[in-house]
Amino acid sequence: MYEWNEMVQLMIDWVERHLTANPSLLNMSKHLGYSPYYCSRQFNSLTGMTLRDYIWMRKVSRAALELRDTDGRVLDIAMKYGFSSQEAFTRAFVKAFDVTPSAYRKAPRPIPLAKRVEVFSPYHYFMKEREQMSQGQLQQVEIRKEFIQAHKFIGVWDISSQSYMQFWENGHDCDEICGTLESMSNLVLPGHLEQTAGWFYENGQKGYFYGIPVSLDYDGKIPAGMECREFPESEYLIFHYPPFDYLKENGAVMGIVEEAAWNFDPKSMGYEWDEDIKQDYQQHFPEGYGYAVLRPVKKLD
Repeated sequence: MYEWNEMVQLMIDWVERHLTANPSLLNMSKHLGYSPYYCSRQFNSLTGMTLRDYIWMRKVSRAALELRDTDGRVLDIAMKYGFSSQEAFTRAFVKAFDVTPSAYRKAPRPIPLAKRVEVFSPYHYFMKEREQMSQGQLQQVEIRKEFIQAHKFIGVWDISSQSYMQFWENGHDCDEICGTLESMSNLVLPGHLEQTAGWFYENGQKGYFYGIPVSLDYDGKIPAGMECREFPESEYLIFHYPPFDYLKENGAVMGIVEEAAWNFDPKSMGYEWDEDIKQDYQQHFPEGYGYAVLRPVKKLD
């Protein structure tokens, strides 16, 4: 039932590896062993876009990051991603982001980059492999203290959402928000993941947010539909699980980390929770960092 989710994810992975080599439907179909027609049909069915449009947007988006982060010539970047000329690249860039490559390089601004699509999730893996899966032995959650400096946070806060899935199901455009935040990844507070979620509290009610932490002195543009809020310095208790296999272990890892975070008594370490004007952070990067929940604390009087 979920074989095509997995197969389309293999298509996406193949495209990502070949973005600078002019990936084609024919070459991809030969690599995967399916007809071009069938690959194209299934890709469109699961992603809502044609493979050609997806490749085009990913090329322009990757090129935008190189314009922002490198000193390479615009022409060289255009050629690298398969555009026939600098003029063709400029037309594509303006169509995608309503700004020329040269203007964007001189003054980078939030733009809606196309994110890498994910259509094969831990849920699909579980449903596909459930008969062969056995419960593995998970490690213990590490609990440590960390100081986080005063900072600003750019993102979307939704008091009617309490979880990641509920947040996106509540009318927020995942592609637009995540793509725009990715275009601002160079602004992320050092030592933090590029995109961060978590929980906040208003009048005794718990909500959910998504965005990026930036330095306290940031005074640049705030994307439409987002806010910029300021948070004071604080100590945090971090409930962390090290890197793990996203498809096989994501649900179990998130479960034990959140169970530890929400049931821990900080008095055992001489602290109390300090969430009135601060927020809890949720950091999720399975292969590189792992998963963690960060809760602000203050010393007991």
